[in-house]
Amino acid sequence: MAQRPPSAAVLILHGGHETGVEAPPPGLLNLPALRMRPFSRAVSRATGGGSSGREDREDRGVREEQDAREGREGEGRGPVLVRNVRYTHRGWNGTREDPLHDAVNALDELRREAGDLPVVLLGHSMGARAALRAADHSLVRAVVGLAPWCPPGDPVTQLAGRDVVLLHSTRDRVTSPQATQSLTARARRAGARTCMITIRGGDHAMIRRAPAWHHLTSALVTGLLGLAPLPGPVTTALGLPLHAEATEGTLDLDTLRADRARPAAARPRR
Repeated sequence: MAQRPPSAAVLILHGGHETGVEAPPPGLLNLPALRMRPFSRAVSRATGGGSSGREDREDRGVREEQDAREGREGEGRGPVLVRNVRYTHRGWNGTREDPLHDAVNALDELRREAGDLPVVLLGHSMGARAALRAADHSLVRAVVGLAPWCPPGDPVTQLAGRDVVLLHSTRDRVTSPQATQSLTARARRAGARTCMITIRGGDHAMIRRAPAWHHLTSALVTGLLGLAPLPGPVTTALGLPLHAEATEGTLDLDTLRADRARPAAARPRR
């Protein structure tokens, strides 16, 4: 039986440096790329690419529920491609914006290969900045940014019409959670649907509370691709009016988990 064409794609953009025109180091020496491997595996499993590895006990019930939904809803759709964007240089490099061009080139290559299909860009730190900047590409439907680098002067008009969910640790000392929150408000006023989720006790490298980062990210990606429902509070935040305050679109991971764990009858009406 012929394999069905892909129905969607996820492009993963790892972090990097503010400056650095040399090529990224190869293989295991490329630590920012290694950092995204667990996310790639988690997203592949969640979108139908197989299941392996250990589950965080408190998320196992959510994961099993998601698997059941995907089994029912995935019939008839093609596979979801999960790919890593390769950088030509290891840094952003000021006005050169090298990772942005790499992201756009990867999107163009994907379109030549697979046609017009919906894409979620998943980026960490510098990669999240590149994903946000490349969001006006015609294939992009949504951006998920992990500990994103969001300089105050970066444009947001390219995010109009896109879903943007940004995750940030409250203890990040490398990139600013306050700048992330500000960007969600600016982007919403520009016509994007935005949400920020804070992760208490995490860190920029996403090592602390790693399973929470992985499971939340895969749930967001599958939800934004329409493969499973998004958490209700995320859907509510994405639907806020243009001039909503930044705090209105900011959620807390632990509160979000508690809301999902409660029986439906015990949840407050929205």
